[in-house]
Formats: sequence, C-alpha cells, structure tokens
Amino acid sequence: MSPNPTTPAPHRLLFLDWLRIGAFALLVLYHVGMYYVSWPWHVKSPAAGAWLEPWMRLSSPWRLSLLFLISGAATSFMLQRGGASVALLASRSKRLLWPLLFGMAVIVPPQSYFEVIHSHGYAGSYLDFLRLYFSGYGGFCARAGQCLILPTWNHLWFVAYLLVYTLLLWLVVRLSPTVLDALASLQARALRGAALLWLPIAALALARLALIDRFAPTHALVDDWYLHATHFALFAIGAAWARDPAAWQRCAEQRWPALAIAAAAWCALALLPQLAATPGPWRTLARIAFAAMQWSAVVAAVGFACVHLNRDHRWRATLAEAVFPVYIVHQTLIIVFAMALAGLRWPPIVEGPALVGLTFATSFAAYLVARRVPWLRPALGLGAAVVAPRTALRAAAR
Repeated sequence: MSPNPTTPAPHRLLFLDWLRIGAFALLVLYHVGMYYVSWPWHVKSPAAGAWLEPWMRLSSPWRLSLLFLISGAATSFMLQRGGASVALLASRSKRLLWPLLFGMAVIVPPQSYFEVIHSHGYAGSYLDFLRLYFSGYGGFCARAGQCLILPTWNHLWFVAYLLVYTLLLWLVVRLSPTVLDALASLQARALRGAALLWLPIAALALARLALIDRFAPTHALVDDWYLHATHFALFAIGAAWARDPAAWQRCAEQRWPALAIAAAAWCALALLPQLAATPGPWRTLARIAFAAMQWSAVVAAVGFACVHLNRDHRWRATLAEAVFPVYIVHQTLIIVFAMALAGLRWPPIVEGPALVGLTFATSFAAYLVARRVPWLRPALGLGAAVVAPRTALRAAAR
C-alpha cells in the first residue's frame, strides 16, 4: 500500500499499480462482507451468519500477502532510486506516520464508538466517548482479559506494520547497500520452475504450524510474531523481486499451476471449514491448505497481471493516487453507513451492494477533497501537490 508516484517512471511496472488498485478495491468488498459473517468484527448485521463465509475465503488467505509483497517492491524501487538516505527515510516516515496518527485521532474513533454501542450497550454521546477514547479507558470488556484497547488503530494496523518494515529495510540497506541484490540473486536461483510454488508454500506452512497457536494474530505489532513471520517475508520477497525483473516473468510462467493450487486450497478451506476447528491431522491439513492458497494466489495474481495488465490507462494515475486515502477512510464509512441503514431493515442482498456503492463513492470523494486541501494531503497519505510550470513561474515572480 505504499503511496506511489502518479506518473509513469521509465520501466515502471504498471501491472503492480493495477494489482494494488484491485487489492484495495477487494479490501472494501471484504470489509463490507465482515458485517455479514459470523467472524468477530466491530459491528454485526442482524442477518450475520455463515452463508457468505466461503466467498470471503476466496481472498482472506492471500490479499494482505499480496499487498505486503507489492509494498516491499515499491520500497525497494525507492531505495534503488534514492539510496538509503536520511532524507528518503524522513519522507517515507512522513507519508506513513501522519496518516496513522491522523487516522487514530480522527478517522478511527467513530468505529470504536459504534462498537461500544453495539457490543457493550454504551449510551453516552460521541463527545463523552471521545473523552474515554483519548484517556485510554479500559472498561469495555467482553470478558475478563478481553477489553477494548483505546485509543486504537483498527484497520490502520497495516500502516503501522508497513512503517516498521520500511524502517527495517532502510536500516538493512543502509548498513549493507548490496543486500537486496544478493537476496534477489539468491531467490532467482532458489525459486525456479515448480520451486517457485512449493518452496514458499512449505515455508509458510511451517510458520503457520509452528507459530499460529502460540501467537494468534493480534494486529498489536509488539506480540504478533506469526503475522510478522509471514508478512515481513512477503515484504522482503517483493523487495528482492524489484531487483530481479525476471522474477515477475517466472510468476507469469507459473500462473496456471498457481491458480489450480489456489482453487484446490480454497475448496478445502471453503467447503470443509470444520477442518481448521478439528484438532489433529485435519487441522494440520487446513493450515497447509491456507499456506498453499496464501502463496499460490499471490503468484497467480502477479503472473496474470504481468501478462495482461502491464499497460497504462488514463485512469491509472488517479486510481493509484486515490488508493491510500480510500483505504484510510473506507472502514469508518462502512460502519457509519451500516448503522445508518440498519433501521431500514433491508435484506443483505439490497443493503450489501448499497454499502459497497456508498463506501466507494464517499471514499473517492474524500480523496478528491483531500487532494485540493493542502493540510489534508499529508493526513490522508498524499504527497505534496505537483506545481504546474506556469503556476510555479507566477509564484516565483511575486
């Protein structure tokens, strides 16, 4: 989800822009779906149940893995162009840290407010809740030891993790400027042919089997060792692939086998979800299937995009720039609209598409506003506005 330039650079891999745009569009759909499934989320539809869950599993194992891989590649390209300079680190930190802080202070609180109304029977006003939110109130507890943490970053955990991974990669390259080239050379030798599929699947399956019980995902950064083991690995692979142009072509060559593995793994996860809940060999099989889909779907997505989407379009630059602001605001808008529509008691087949349409429209509107308001640009992850030559000349003449 790294903020990208909005004009093509020489040799720019346009298909990565399209993958990033598609992945975040899918994220909006997924988070609307979270309102209707039985899995824990901030608020729940009265119609929530298992009926949508098989389709949610079409993307849940791999969507974030793809985003971390693309983010690693984007960060690597930046380090390749500008070196591991302090100025680059400061620029990247600003592009990620300001949206995270602004999001936690302004964007996320309505999510927590509706959550405590929905799940804890809170009856205070929004202003009353904000006093609790910013004071770190810890009394909203489902049970002992399971209390809502305030303030929080909710869906913006991705930005926090990306910031830390970027700092780590910058530090490594600062200390050893050739490390990414060496890593690219190593993976080029190791991940050839079928090994591009089975070797990462084996590594991800081993990580899931060894860590998921001890370190269940928390999105709290400091104790999330299973997610760090997988997400940082994908981030590092993306950083290495940015230095090895042939890596993308190897994905293209393996796209059909990767798609077949992903489809088979999805069938196991979607049609037999009880596998994951059954101790013993069935649970092991489910975890291997998750890892298989997690990686093979990434290879398939990259491979098909490399073949079919490495081209420009007049909307690409705008959509690529809009992705980060849309991501920042989308989940709050989903929850606000869901609560607003709840009283109408529409069936999910009507309410769900309405939520999707409203979220996309208002998220994109927020981006259009932010790009025109100087102080909002950094708050929603946009870089400095590009000054047109004539405007710059007029400013210099004043």
